[in-house]
Amino acid sequence: MAQHMLIIGMGYTGGMLASALRTQGWRVTGVKREADGPDILPFADEGAVRDHIGQATHILSSVPPTRDGDDPVLALYGDAIAGSGAQWVGYLSSTGVYGDTGGAWVDEGAPIGTGRRTARADADARWQKLHPAMRVFRLPGIYGPGRSALDRVRTEKAHRIDIEGQIFSRIHVDDIIAAIIKSFDGPAGVYNIADDHPCPQNDVIAYAAALLGLPCPPLQSIEEAGLSPQARAFYAENRRVANGKAKRLLGWRAQYPDYRRGLTACLNNDE
Repeated sequence: MAQHMLIIGMGYTGGMLASALRTQGWRVTGVKREADGPDILPFADEGAVRDHIGQATHILSSVPPTRDGDDPVLALYGDAIAGSGAQWVGYLSSTGVYGDTGGAWVDEGAPIGTGRRTARADADARWQKLHPAMRVFRLPGIYGPGRSALDRVRTEKAHRIDIEGQIFSRIHVDDIIAAIIKSFDGPAGVYNIADDHPCPQNDVIAYAAALLGLPCPPLQSIEEAGLSPQARAFYAENRRVANGKAKRLLGWRAQYPDYRRGLTACLNNDE
């Protein structure tokens, strides 16, 4: 049988995955809020989406819970995915499910649901139980071509916040794609997919400015920066994300193990 990937939520990461798989000869169908191209189904076309769930060999959801806490994919299609004969099912979750650890390392055995992302933690737990071939990928801040600190510095939207000891993890989109593809032949389970170098966001912004030859944004307090409530909540948590399980069980290694190599690749992609 030809490999057929159904991607529910064809956003930034889903679109990158689709392109990578198509170059390998896969059939890829996407699901979006509205169909806007070939091989794209509207999310609300229940008959068509259910038909493709039944046909697909691989199914991935990258749709986060709504603001009221519901997972729209589980609500409308969870039963179909659970009963499908797919050989692989994946869900893109968030390392936000771990909450604040005061900068300590977290692996997949750490408790979830204690932070600001309670709806995401609930969805994460429900997806884990949905299908025997389930892979849940917990992702930190995603960056890549057209979506990185370089773009924020260029548009003067980058901030350096004056908070001592704040540490975050991040991941280049190409490394997410590589982990997903590696997991096709790996065991089901939960995987943190993060680079090897958690660090302050301020370091990333400063390096991006240096690469571009632009002034480094000044340090500001959260109040001075005028951050949105969502951005403020981002700075309320502090953790380092361990990726050893994916390395051991999937044979995955980050192509961009730190932000310096990742941002340099993004810059070269822009030129």
